[in-house]
Amino acid sequence: MDISAKLTEEFNLRPDHVQNILKLLDEGNTIPFIARYRKEMTGAIDDQVLRALNDRYEYLTNLQKRKEEVAKAICEQEKMTDEIQAAIDAAQTMTEVEDIYRPFKQKKKTRASVAIEKGLQPLAELILQQSCDPYKEAEKYIDAEKGVNSVDEAIAGAKDIIAEIVSDNAELRKKLRALLENHGEMQVKLVKDDERGTYAMYAEYSELIPEIKNHRVLAINRGEKEDCLKAKIYFDPEIAKRVCIAKYIKDKNEKICSKLIGEAAEDAYDRLIEPSIQREVRAILTDRASEQAIKMFEVNLRPLLLQPPVKGKVTLGLDPGYRTGCKVAVVDETGKVLDTSVIYPVPPKNDIEGSKKIIKALIEKHKVDIISIGNGTASKETEIFVADLLKETEANVSYAVVNEAGASVYSASPLAVEEFPDYDLTLRSAISIARRLQDPLSELIKIDPKSIGVGQYQHDMDKKRLDGVLGGVLEDCVNSVGVDLNTASVSLLKYVAGLNAGIAKNIVLYREQNGKFTQRNQLLKVAKLGEKAYEQCAGFLRIPDGKNIMDNTAVHPESYKKAEKLLSLFGYSEEDVRSRNLSELPSKVKTYGEDKAAEYCELDKATMNDIITELVKPGRDIRDSLPQRKLRKDIMGIEDLSVGMEVEGTVRNVIDFGAFVDIGVHQDGLVHISEITDKYIKHPSDVLKVGQQVRAVIITLDKSKQRIGLSIKQVKKQAN
Repeated sequence: MDISAKLTEEFNLRPDHVQNILKLLDEGNTIPFIARYRKEMTGAIDDQVLRALNDRYEYLTNLQKRKEEVAKAICEQEKMTDEIQAAIDAAQTMTEVEDIYRPFKQKKKTRASVAIEKGLQPLAELILQQSCDPYKEAEKYIDAEKGVNSVDEAIAGAKDIIAEIVSDNAELRKKLRALLENHGEMQVKLVKDDERGTYAMYAEYSELIPEIKNHRVLAINRGEKEDCLKAKIYFDPEIAKRVCIAKYIKDKNEKICSKLIGEAAEDAYDRLIEPSIQREVRAILTDRASEQAIKMFEVNLRPLLLQPPVKGKVTLGLDPGYRTGCKVAVVDETGKVLDTSVIYPVPPKNDIEGSKKIIKALIEKHKVDIISIGNGTASKETEIFVADLLKETEANVSYAVVNEAGASVYSASPLAVEEFPDYDLTLRSAISIARRLQDPLSELIKIDPKSIGVGQYQHDMDKKRLDGVLGGVLEDCVNSVGVDLNTASVSLLKYVAGLNAGIAKNIVLYREQNGKFTQRNQLLKVAKLGEKAYEQCAGFLRIPDGKNIMDNTAVHPESYKKAEKLLSLFGYSEEDVRSRNLSELPSKVKTYGEDKAAEYCELDKATMNDIITELVKPGRDIRDSLPQRKLRKDIMGIEDLSVGMEVEGTVRNVIDFGAFVDIGVHQDGLVHISEITDKYIKHPSDVLKVGQQVRAVIITLDKSKQRIGLSIKQVKKQAN
C-alpha cells in the first residue's frame, strides 16, 4: 500500500505536502510545531487537519503491519495463493483483513474441528464439488474407532465442516455485513425503566440502520449496559440464507448435494454468521457514534478553553451551597488568593444580612471588580442575593455566572492539594471558580476534560481514544494562545509542544532556584530539556519582560535573525517593536512586494506574514479578539419569561440534535436543530459553537419542569 498516495487522495492535498508532513511526523515533530513553523512544507494546513491526517496515517500504518503479519502467517502454513494475496492487498479495513485470516486461524474445539479429526474433511469437499452421491460416499467413512457409526453421522459431520467453510468465507461475510448495515433494522424492547423514564421512548422502538442517529446508538448501548433495554439488528434471515446458499451451489440441477449444502449454509448463518456479524455491525455503529461523540466533545471543548479571559480584575469567587453555605474566595489580578470566607445567604439559614455584610467588607477591603458565581447547586438563589447586594453598593462591581463543571473534581485532586495545602476542598473550589473567569484556559487545563461538562456519553467512550483526542485539543489551545514562561503552572506547561509533565516540573524547579527566565535560550539549561524539545517548545513560551522583545512573541528563535533582517529592510529596530511603533509595517511590505520581501529575508511568505503580525503586536492574546463575556448587574428568573419573548444568551453545549443556551435564568434553554436556521445544516456545530452569543425567541415554556424551548431562526423572521 502506498500510504502517502492514499492520504494525498483522501485529504485532497498536494503529494509533496503529504510526504513532507509524514517525514516531519516520523522525525518526532509535534503537531503544533508543524502547523505553526513549517507552513512552507505543509501548504499551511491547520492543526486540526494535521491531527486528522496523523490519525489516519497511524491507522493505515497499523493496517499495513497487520496485512504483513497475516500474509506471513498464511505463508508459514504453506496455504498462500495469488488470490489470497490479492485479497489482502485490496483490503481497506482491519475487519476485512481479519475476515481473510479467519479460515487460517487456530480455532478452539468446534463441531467442524471434531468432524475433521474424524477424517470427514474429504467427504465435505466432495459434497461441495456436487459430483458424487454423498450417501454412497459416506459409507466409506463409517469407522467406530473414530466415532463415526453411521452414514447419517458421517453426513452430519461433513455438514458441520461445510458450515464452517461457509462462515469463514471473507467475501460472503463482507456482503452479509453490508446487507445488515444498509437494510437491517434496529429493534429495541424496554426491559425496565428508571423513575425518570429515561428509556421510555424505546419501549417499542425500531429504525432502519442507515437512518439511526449516532446519539440514539449510544443511548441504546447505555440502556443495554444498565439492563433497561434489549436490542438486536433484524435482517430477513431467508434472504441472508439464500445469499449464503447461492455462493456454493454450482449445479442447480443437482439435488442431493445441493440440499445438504443448503442445510449446512442455513446452519452456518443461524449458528455462526448471524451472531458474529450482528456484533460486528453493532461495533461499527458504536465506533461511528463514538467518533461523532468524541468529535462533538472536541468541537465544544475548543471554544470553551479559548473563552476570552477577564484580565486585570480582582475577582471574588462564590461556590454556592445550601446546608454547608456558600464558599467565598477573593483573588488578585494574577489569581493569588487574598481572602476566604463562608456565607449563608440561602436556605436553610437565610442569613442574608450577615452575608451581605461580609461580601461588602471584602469588596471594599480588596477593591473587588467582579464576582464569579458557580452555576451548580443553589446558584440561582446566590445570583439573586448578589444582584440585590450590588444595588446597595456604590462600588462598580458586576458579576458573571460561570460553568463550575469539574470544580469539585479539581478541588479534591492531588494537584489542588499541592497548590492550596492550607485550604479545604470547598474553598479550593471557590478559588477555581474565581480563576476560571480570569483565565479559563489556565484553570480548566487542570481538570480532566471528561469532567468539564460539554460532552455526550463521554464515560461510554474508548478511554484511550477519547483521552488522545482531548489531549490534542488541550495541546492545540495552549500552544495557539502561548504560555508565560515565568508564571505558568506545571499543568499548563506540560501541554506545550515538546514538553511533558517531567520537563514541566523541571522548568518550574529551575525558575524557583534561579529566578525568572530572561531569555528563551535559558531553557537549554533545564534538566532533560534538549535541543529537540527546545526547538518544539520555544516559540510557544513567552517572556513578557525579557531581554529580547521577540521572546514575547510567537516568532521562533530560529527566525530571529530573519525577523531582524525584515525590520532592517524597512528601517525599524528592536526598540520600535518594544514601543509598538510598527503599525505601518504591513502596508510597507505590501507596497514593497510580499514575495520580494520574503525572498530577501529567506522566509516563505506565510511565515513572514506570521512574523509581521507578531512584531506589530508583541504579547498579543488571540482570545482578546473573540466576543467578550457579558457581565451582569441584575437577574432574570424563569418566572419572568413568557412565550414570544426575545432573549440573549450564550451557547453552553452543542449536541447532535441542537444546542443548550444559557439565557441567565439558571436553567439552559434548548434550541432544536430545526430552530437554528432556515437553511439546511448537517449538524448544529455547522452554525453554533460553545461560548457564542446569540439572540433567541422563547417558543415553549414549562415552568414546572424547568424546560425552555428556544428558536434562533424566528428572531431573524421577526427582524424581517
